[in-house]
Amino acid sequence: MGRDQPVVTVRDAPADVERAATGSDPAAGPGQRRRIVAALRTAPVPLALIVMTALSGVVLGRVYAGPLLPQLVAVAAAGSVLVGVAARRLPSWLVAPLSVLAMAAFTGWSMRLAAARADLPGDLADVTVDAARNGIPRLLTAMIPVEPTPDTLLVPLVATWLAGLAAAEVALRGGRVLAGYLPAVLLYAGALYLVGPNAAPALWPTVVFVAVAALGLLTSARPGPDVVDPVAGPAPALRAAVRLRLAAGTVFGLIVVIGLVAALGPTVVAQVDGRPVDPRRYVEPPRVETLDENPLVRISGWALHPEQELLRVRTDQPASDAASPDSSAGPADPSPEDRARIRLAVLSDYDGVTWRVGATYRNAGRILPAVTPASGSTIETVRQEITISELSGRLLPAVATPREVSGARVAYDPLTGTLIRPEGLTPGLRYTVTSDREHPDDNLLSIADVPAGDPVGRVLRVPDGVPEPLRRLAAQLAEENGAPYARATAVEEFLAEHYRLVADAPSGHAYPNLAFFLFGPRNGGGQRGTSEQFAAAFAVLGRLTGLPTRVVVGFESTGDGPVRAGDAYAWPEVLFDGVGWVPFDPLPRPDDEPRPVEEDFRPTPEDPPPSEAPQPSVEPTGSPEPAAAPGGPAPRRGVPTAVLVGGGTGGLLLLVGAALLVLLAMRRTLTRGRLERGDPGERIAGAWREVTDALRLSGRPVGTDLAATEVARLARSAVPVPTPATPGPPGVTADVGELADLLNQVGFAPGSATGEQADRAAGIARAYVDGLRASRPRWRRLLWPIHPGPLRWR
Repeated sequence: MGRDQPVVTVRDAPADVERAATGSDPAAGPGQRRRIVAALRTAPVPLALIVMTALSGVVLGRVYAGPLLPQLVAVAAAGSVLVGVAARRLPSWLVAPLSVLAMAAFTGWSMRLAAARADLPGDLADVTVDAARNGIPRLLTAMIPVEPTPDTLLVPLVATWLAGLAAAEVALRGGRVLAGYLPAVLLYAGALYLVGPNAAPALWPTVVFVAVAALGLLTSARPGPDVVDPVAGPAPALRAAVRLRLAAGTVFGLIVVIGLVAALGPTVVAQVDGRPVDPRRYVEPPRVETLDENPLVRISGWALHPEQELLRVRTDQPASDAASPDSSAGPADPSPEDRARIRLAVLSDYDGVTWRVGATYRNAGRILPAVTPASGSTIETVRQEITISELSGRLLPAVATPREVSGARVAYDPLTGTLIRPEGLTPGLRYTVTSDREHPDDNLLSIADVPAGDPVGRVLRVPDGVPEPLRRLAAQLAEENGAPYARATAVEEFLAEHYRLVADAPSGHAYPNLAFFLFGPRNGGGQRGTSEQFAAAFAVLGRLTGLPTRVVVGFESTGDGPVRAGDAYAWPEVLFDGVGWVPFDPLPRPDDEPRPVEEDFRPTPEDPPPSEAPQPSVEPTGSPEPAAAPGGPAPRRGVPTAVLVGGGTGGLLLLVGAALLVLLAMRRTLTRGRLERGDPGERIAGAWREVTDALRLSGRPVGTDLAATEVARLARSAVPVPTPATPGPPGVTADVGELADLLNQVGFAPGSATGEQADRAAGIARAYVDGLRASRPRWRRLLWPIHPGPLRWR
């Protein structure tokens, strides 16, 4: 009879399969029915794996712009699990290569789709390689909402596919459904961790995740018709023992679960209202180069080569969006050139020596976060196509405030509205930026107040060491003008009326530079400067009068054509409540002759002249001692004077010697700690500090605005070239340049330095310090190892 039984193959019609599954087809055999029933019973587990894995995309998609990420993650989840289902009858070693090939094809298609939607330049291979190299750091430093670009999609898609592959192999091939849930659980937890506090709690996705997991376990644990009760066959005594053991195991497991709930429940409940940890705080966002930390110092160099073309601009300004401000005078009423003013950097931090950018840039997509304009202000939309010519660095020029950038990958700081290109600027780079240029209501400025407190502390901070003439000038300007806008206008007019704008003034905006610019003699180079000194002086005087100020560096453009080095300049801005940042123009008018500062402000001398100094009055401090009466008692003899003088001198010498020994030991400990302790990067930085401290000890301090290569050139000039008459350490002048290269490597590639390089840096530092010390006079060489300066210098 077995030979006469019909065999149903996979080529049977669907209707036949259905009849066989339901038992209505008399020709269907029991084996075929068992296979179909088994397939229907196992279908819920793959479906549960697909839904659980796809829910991680729903959770992560809350910080992404648009639905592209959840859609692609759902496709990756379904594809990875279905590939495992389709290949379940193949050898296990063959499933992973097939699934990885399918993942590569799907990932390539996804990269092409994302690059096309984000309008990224470059071919697919370059975009994919860049995404693979920088996917994780860009995902953790991207601005929220994250634009779905290849570098922000690659990691979630690959992680989803691998999790689905592992879950399908463990749950379906291995038959361990609960263990197969582990990859999906880890992926879901990772998505929650990445989102952190940047989105609302994922309540409903978590409920659905748990419900789907429970349904999958229930369907996989339900016994089939062919499953035999394990305690049905044996004898009654054995049956009772097995059932008792099963009951004991169940009770023990229940006790363990209840104990874990009691122990961990309060902790878990306490975390419900807690703020999740943001993993983005552990990753350093893109930073500007040292050259861009203070672009204010570049203005003097650009002014000396005014014909150098830095960039080229083509402006498309829709007439329907253009603002029509009033014709009244004031900084809030921009001229046509001002409407095309292009920002390069915003400098908010000042330490008394230099202005710095101080921005936090986050990787951004093509669409930037929207900025809410002030009430009553008008907005004009400016669209510019900018081509980089000879501008270097990472700062990306754009009209304020950009809201869309295409043609270049950018990082954005929403507080200042400035952009950088993390890869750096290159000649020929072309990008298009659309900006919303805001014009505040002039009528609000005269009555507007300025904010105060911690939120604006960085733009109100005045470092210590302000020259007294600057304080008196600020007090004079503030005394005559009460309202904030009147104070700002007074500072603007004072600078424009009393100082001359020149192109050959040296760079510098530290306190001494500003004091010389404001009060130096006209015939000695004072009272003249570039826009650097005008903007910095306005910002410092404004802060001294209670105005929150900052300095902006950019270019003045007519809107179309080349932007040259001579178009670069700086201007100050003041923050007003309800209005925002308002630019001011303290530069003098081209045809105005500046008035001498002495006509409106004469600094009083800090010390009175010697002839006018009050003479101290001499008053008796006590009554004279009475003379001893003759024949009276003889004075009591004390310690001899010589003994007192000798003992005091010896004690003083001992104290001085002990202090010198302590200084010597502390200096040596400091040097050993810098050169021998820490990782290679710290040791290289310590070697550089040894060199800069040595230069300072030799009377050649280096400025904080100098680059490492510039310091190396200064160091070379500090040590004379060795000659037979004046021997010196060979190779010292060349080694300092090598140390500068090692320092730049540590700064721009953290973690790449090796121990051998750190040892080389220590040797260079010791050789240079010894050579520099040998070139000093004898008395300086003696004081060199005990000088306390390096112990307190920053």
